[in-house]
Amino acid sequence: MGYPRIRVSGAPRERGEQYGRLAAEHIAAARAGYEASFAAKGISWAEALGLAARHEAPIRAAFPAIWQEIEGIAAGSGFPVADILAMNCRTEILWSALTATPAGAGAGFGGAGKGECSSFALSPERTDVHRVLIGQNWDWLVHAFDSVVLLEVEREDGPNYVTVVEAGLLGKTMLNEAGLGLCVNTLVTTSDGIADGIPFHVMLRAMADCEHAYDAVELLAGHRRASSGNYVLGTENGAILNVEVEPGGPEGVHPVIESGGATFHTNHFVSALVGGADLAPVAMSDSYVRLGRLTSLVQGDPVVGVAELHEALTDHTDAPGSICCHPDPRSPEASQWASIMSVVIDPAARVLHLAEGNPCVTPRRALDYSGLLGGGVGAGSGADSERVASAVGSA
Repeated sequence: MGYPRIRVSGAPRERGEQYGRLAAEHIAAARAGYEASFAAKGISWAEALGLAARHEAPIRAAFPAIWQEIEGIAAGSGFPVADILAMNCRTEILWSALTATPAGAGAGFGGAGKGECSSFALSPERTDVHRVLIGQNWDWLVHAFDSVVLLEVEREDGPNYVTVVEAGLLGKTMLNEAGLGLCVNTLVTTSDGIADGIPFHVMLRAMADCEHAYDAVELLAGHRRASSGNYVLGTENGAILNVEVEPGGPEGVHPVIESGGATFHTNHFVSALVGGADLAPVAMSDSYVRLGRLTSLVQGDPVVGVAELHEALTDHTDAPGSICCHPDPRSPEASQWASIMSVVIDPAARVLHLAEGNPCVTPRRALDYSGLLGGGVGAGSGADSERVASAVGSA
């Protein structure tokens, strides 16, 4: 029936408490999943708490309201603040195991066919709706099937937003009231997992405060980041941009300019690094084929819509580590990956065309958020997160 939808409102601490209380069962599933996944990489839960603790001071200093949200999630869910912090530092914790022994990363992450995220952004002249479309397949550890929620946030201290996220985490793929859409790709270098600064998922939550693509660039450059990552941005007024970042300061921010009204990204750097080396060849070796396939499938048509993008996002070339990712039977259970969700976002219409699972077997339905997020040209009824049956995909 799809992932649960959770609506929260009020001040930061209050929103966090509501989130924690309403998603408590799913937060427990996420915590159990990460304890198992950390253990599979040789990291005990106690060690994970220690690795996460070094990020508390930077978060408190840079984003005090977000820290209040973390405290609220803990209070509402009944878990210690340290546990919620560790879950929001899961990228940094997992990469600490990878960067400790990069030569063995392929075996440690289950061999070939591991999967990760495949993302895109298209400018208005490239789409049949004449508006920006951005999207991605979010590929992650299979325990996330038990913990994902659609978090809908009403607030007075910034734009309202909706995010598809693992329960207990602050943010992931999102769309906000300013008409800014965000998709993401994991990246990793030899400098990851050892740097202090703002964790990846805290930066994702901070993106909800941005109103323009250039706001996001300034946000990323203005804070010391603990992790690498790629941010795919699209706005209601036609802007699209990829931004690759390394751990560190502004010197590690690499905007990737669109070409021909489109930009595509998977899980390796396309920019020259200023520090460290890209670990995609050993950590996410399927990234290269996926980028080529996604680019070829979408660039072959001068104008595309949700149906054509759905076809690209269900591609199984070089499966199981394909654009539509499925678990590799060669991998240990705690290290298996799949496409947890697939989305095409129409920022101007405030619509998420969402498949809540592998898009090859899950119907893609249009979720209209024009009520929560305002705007909404061509958005349909305007009912908050109403599920509208789509002709795209099949059960």
